[in-house]
Amino acid sequence: MRGRYRHRVNAPPAALLDARYRVGSLLARGGMSTVYRGTDTRLDRPVAIKVMDPRLAADPAFRGRLEREARSAARIDHPAVVDVYDQGQAATGAGTGLGGDGPLLFLVMELVEGGTLRDVLRARGALGVPAAFAVMEQVLSGLAAAHRIGLVHRDVKPENVLISRTGEVKVADFGLVTASAQAGPSTAGMIMGTVAYLSPEQVATGNADARSDVYAAGIMLYELLTGAPPYSGDTALSVAYRHVNSDVPPPSQIAGEVPPELDELVLRATRRDPAVRPDDAAAMLAEMHRVAVRLEVPRVPPPVPPPRPLEEQDTVPAAPQRLAGGTASTPGGTAVSAALPAPGPRGTRALPRPDDGTPPPHVRARRRSRRAFTFWTAVVLVLALLVGVTAWWLGSGRWTEMPSLVGLDAAAAQQLLADSDLVVRVIEAYDDEVADGLVSATDPAAQAALLRGSTVQITVSTGRPTVPEIAPGTSVAAAEQALRDAGLTPVHGSDDTDDSDSVPAGSVLRTAPEAGTELRLGAPVTIVVSSGESDTVQVPDVVGKDFDDAEDVLDELDLDAEGRSAIPFLGRSDGQVVEQSPRAGTTVERGSTVTLITV
Repeated sequence: MRGRYRHRVNAPPAALLDARYRVGSLLARGGMSTVYRGTDTRLDRPVAIKVMDPRLAADPAFRGRLEREARSAARIDHPAVVDVYDQGQAATGAGTGLGGDGPLLFLVMELVEGGTLRDVLRARGALGVPAAFAVMEQVLSGLAAAHRIGLVHRDVKPENVLISRTGEVKVADFGLVTASAQAGPSTAGMIMGTVAYLSPEQVATGNADARSDVYAAGIMLYELLTGAPPYSGDTALSVAYRHVNSDVPPPSQIAGEVPPELDELVLRATRRDPAVRPDDAAAMLAEMHRVAVRLEVPRVPPPVPPPRPLEEQDTVPAAPQRLAGGTASTPGGTAVSAALPAPGPRGTRALPRPDDGTPPPHVRARRRSRRAFTFWTAVVLVLALLVGVTAWWLGSGRWTEMPSLVGLDAAAAQQLLADSDLVVRVIEAYDDEVADGLVSATDPAAQAALLRGSTVQITVSTGRPTVPEIAPGTSVAAAEQALRDAGLTPVHGSDDTDDSDSVPAGSVLRTAPEAGTELRLGAPVTIVVSSGESDTVQVPDVVGKDFDDAEDVLDELDLDAEGRSAIPFLGRSDGQVVEQSPRAGTTVERGSTVTLITV
């Protein structure tokens, strides 16, 4: 069990806890508990001992609830869940090495050597799609095992996801929040400490079911993809308000490489209405598997936590240090004297030869021999290294593998190819299924063996084609080529014509559908061609105009005006028009006469 690492201190030597567990060094300290490394002396195995906060341990409701929750959590048998081995309590912590005179309440769990997902996020930030999938697959598998037997975690967050040094991912602390939820008022602030991952129903009513865990898993997936949870604020209340009243934004707004399918998975898992989320972790895991298959997400191992700082690591006894005057210091602080020459027979003692700075001949010869040996050893090692590198290069070293790129952002795909020592050629093509800017195809296919430095081709989707803008008056041939270049099929029949006073006959008048319409690849687009001016025209409305003005309007349409007085012999044939024949809107041939009745 590994939490957020603090200063590593050792609990003082003490009697066994519950006559079985030896308490060791401090591993982590949180709001509700403190975790120690321990040893189960009966089974001779390392364990993690979680000691509850004295305020909680003093609450009878919490003690009873924790015992029931520990029994339930122990029923979960899954490699992605931290095993609960035992639970116990004592009237006092005195004499156990843990101190304190109040009641002692503890859990004994599997010890995970490593760190938390929070440690990984602090060190790396956003993990990227493959690594995020690697972590979430195991988290959801562990939650699914709990949901199958009716258990709800209620506090899914990076701090409760442990990752071992070998890449095992395990969910921890099942039932702890459930137990604390029924404790006294003094623990309310502890539960609010994880408000960044609380579902709207937990904030509003305090109720939770499997879909609440799904919501928290969706928030955690968002954080793995972007490096931060979607909501933050100065107070827990402001964050809780956002959960209840706002929809989680798509992660692609922060991390541009996140594909739309993954956006939809995060948004579906974090819907405010529990009824429209996946029913449980197993359902969310199935959806994530479908997205991974569709996007061809490569399988990678989960990221491991960074090494702990030196001051937090277990100490090792220092080597003896040489002291002045020929003594050596031992770890215990005693000094061991260096051996002096023993007196010779009859009390005589060998005296040292005067030192003129020149080593004796046998010493010089031995040094020459060592130098020669070192030189030839170095030569042999260099030759062996050259032979090894050459053999590696001629064998597998000059080969690399085509990575899986379909569905990735073009920039990310080019970076992966550069990391694989491949040269990329990019082409663009319309695609009905792949979104704009994502890789739709590769040549060669994924996992193909290639020589390093080979050139590969990736096809980047430009999305579905749209009808291009074709100016009126464009030739039919030019319009057809523009439509073909846009991935569409030009269509033009003898009936696809229309009259136009402004576009010459035989030129393009318009397209159907109009420019800017999005269509499927290869969809037909009709080219409507101008037939020139029409032989007919609609009679305009000139009633109310003076005869001269009305005559000008009709003349522009190639129509003749004939004036006639409304009162024979008394009216004016060039007065104001009060009636016309034919009526306005009537279609007549050009050159026709329109009779205007005037007064």
